[in-house]
Amino acid sequence: MDHPMGQGTPAALRLVVMGTGPFAVPMLEALARSPHSIVAVITRPDRAAPGRRPPANPVRTAAVAAGLPIYDPPLINAPDAVALLEGLRPDLLVVCDYGQILAPQTLGVAALGGINLHGSLLPRHRGAAPVQWAILEGDSVGGVSVIHMTPALDAGAVIVAREVAIGTAETSPELEARLAELGVGATLEAIDCLTKTARDGGGGQVGIPQEGRLVTRAPRLTKADGVVAWTLPSDRLERMRRALEPWPRLTTFLSGTGTQPPLRIVLADVAVAPPGPTSPGVAPGTVLAADDAGIVVACGEGTALVIRQLVPEGRRPMAAADFLRGHRLVPGMRLG
Repeated sequence: MDHPMGQGTPAALRLVVMGTGPFAVPMLEALARSPHSIVAVITRPDRAAPGRRPPANPVRTAAVAAGLPIYDPPLINAPDAVALLEGLRPDLLVVCDYGQILAPQTLGVAALGGINLHGSLLPRHRGAAPVQWAILEGDSVGGVSVIHMTPALDAGAVIVAREVAIGTAETSPELEARLAELGVGATLEAIDCLTKTARDGGGGQVGIPQEGRLVTRAPRLTKADGVVAWTLPSDRLERMRRALEPWPRLTTFLSGTGTQPPLRIVLADVAVAPPGPTSPGVAPGTVLAADDAGIVVACGEGTALVIRQLVPEGRRPMAAADFLRGHRLVPGMRLG
């Protein structure tokens, strides 16, 4: 095979693919079917609390199914991990949904460096949760970017970007699945661009530098991010419901009675209540109506949210009407 930095047309590249989560799986499967050679898949090691199974690792599962060699160094920038990569002699590192930042010496192992498939239109939504933050912020357009990696988080030049409209009712899992498929073609195109640049002498700029003034952040979510602040407007809470699926989910609490502790409730389906007259002095979180049509709760800025389906802690999902048959919830009561 011609070396990718040579003048010939390379039949294939030696790739090391790094990933862990489901967003990387369609890309990995496509590369396994491509003319390129995946010499190894690097993923995070399985870890679990005592007595519990480790969390699912979709990339590991896909790599096993494809018969690919798998390595899971705890620290990718440790000397032994870098030595492992050097021994694999990769032409390119292909990274997606991996979970570790590669140091300069790690990126330098491959002749063409590394590319990263990211689930946003960079520089918007740099970070671990770009899909969720696109929905949280009410973006009407999302997409994927493939960047030529640098040691800074999601900061490399954009080689390929592809965009899609975000549905007004779309959840994070739905959008992520669409973007993962969109990323397949974008990644293959980016590899072709890098290879062509290398074949032509490597002197040209690969990709378009990101504009620093346009950077926004998409930090990793925590369980606390799912707890409702009823002072927020209802449209924000509706977006939170869609963005925080399947974790941490949008949650609130119903005050306990007597010796009963507050009941944690997951809001599984909500809608923005139609505009209507608001009662002055009604505090956010106050129940405005509770009947078969749903539970209407006052929110910030004079708005209201309709809870249509919920999941009481330890119970199955149920319609609001079914919940009301077993729980006293009347106008004037407070949630939160």
